Amino acid sequence: MTAPTSAPVEGTATGPGRLTGQLGVGAVVFMVIAAAAPLTVIGGNVPLAVAGGNGVGAPVGFLLAATVLLVFSVGFVTMTPHVREAGAFFSYVTTGLGSRAGLGAAFVALVAYTAVQVGVYGYMGWAANDLVTFFGGPSIPWWVYSFVTIAVVAVLGYRHIELSAKVLGVALVLEIAVMLALDVAVFATGGASGPVWSTFSPSNVLSPGLGVAVLFALTGFIGFEATAVFRDEARSPERTIPRATYLAVTIIGVFYGLSCWALVTAAGASDAVSVAQRTLDGEGNMMLDTARDYLGVAVRDVMNVLLITSLFACVLSFHNVLARYQFTLAHKGVLPARLGRTNPKHHAPSFASVVQTVTAAVVLLALALVGLDPLVGVFGSMAGVSTVGMVLLMTVTSVAVLAYFGRRPDAAAGRVLPTKVAPVVAILGLLACAWLVVSNFTLVTGGSAAVSTVLALIPPAAFVLGVALGGRYSLVADEPAG
Repeated sequence: MTAPTSAPVEGTATGPGRLTGQLGVGAVVFMVIAAAAPLTVIGGNVPLAVAGGNGVGAPVGFLLAATVLLVFSVGFVTMTPHVREAGAFFSYVTTGLGSRAGLGAAFVALVAYTAVQVGVYGYMGWAANDLVTFFGGPSIPWWVYSFVTIAVVAVLGYRHIELSAKVLGVALVLEIAVMLALDVAVFATGGASGPVWSTFSPSNVLSPGLGVAVLFALTGFIGFEATAVFRDEARSPERTIPRATYLAVTIIGVFYGLSCWALVTAAGASDAVSVAQRTLDGEGNMMLDTARDYLGVAVRDVMNVLLITSLFACVLSFHNVLARYQFTLAHKGVLPARLGRTNPKHHAPSFASVVQTVTAAVVLLALALVGLDPLVGVFGSMAGVSTVGMVLLMTVTSVAVLAYFGRRPDAAAGRVLPTKVAPVVAILGLLACAWLVVSNFTLVTGGSAAVSTVLALIPPAAFVLGVALGGRYSLVADEPAG
């Protein structure tokens, strides 16, 4: 069914307001991959995975994370026709496990996305100042750039989603194109001493550092559930959402794995770890230095600029996801009714967007006043909270898939693999990932064990709070017709 193109009726939490749009598979995939911030992950997560993880075997960590998410996606998309509304994991958990678990999932999502959005604003402040000083400009406080970014995101988030999709699309094409050009250049010239085939040897893949590589790979996938968040604004969502989900996870996983392998090959098997470590020590930049060596200084400078656009695309996508979560919860009566209204001119959840802008600004201001470092203190800790939250959300969602089809044998008839086997395998894989995340959590947050423990407990605490309050609301949507 094609989404209507007429202007939606402005609604409240109990009214008929809905978001509309004509986003196709490509546009939705753009939004999801933009949220993953490919260039940011290659430039930041890859050196962390190589230096702190399993060395030259790190590229396989990204492929393993993608495999777990693909298995998870099987049950996720199989349930999509049975979930009536947008809301992503929140709506799926509500449909499968009821209002209490659904509200718990919604609270976890709000915490996770708010955390990673604030973290990226911190990263943006650091990266923008680094770019300006690199080209001879003055060094000013990182939070100035962060608040300028918040202002620009506020303007775009207030308007219709298709404008954001166009902005994200342009930025995404450029950053992927330059990274693919670097990948091709490395493999075409053979790197330091030919492709590092030892990347795939069991001794390197299964070394003790594999958990660290998988952890940073998972952090790079935060936001892929956005395929379902935009279902009301998608063209033929029953087909668009599943295709976009599979495409997004596959493209992100292959891109991460290939690019990580290219950087390892460029450095050489014997030097990859030391090159990555110099990046962490602030004595070099694994991605940018490789671009300079293989594509020239001009391309390195272009990639430096594109790192800023990558961060901007990332935070804009998270902003849009959060605004739509608030919009959906307002329609359920959980949040104030005004958050569930659409703007009659832009046909967007504009007030929810404004509230999200203010929330991010207040949290960021508090962190800046405390004097935290923008990378370790702001980005590191907030990314850690978000990673725990997203693994928790996906695990609960897989349980919801099992529960839903367990109650509906008619819907599961003849589909044992997607309705039973895949969710069980996904749960086991996600539990293993959860253990890897928690056991290596201090590497992400950069804080002490005590501080890291408190941060790791925030998403589970949000889930418990949602379950406790969920009995006050009826969040389960009617079953789709047919």
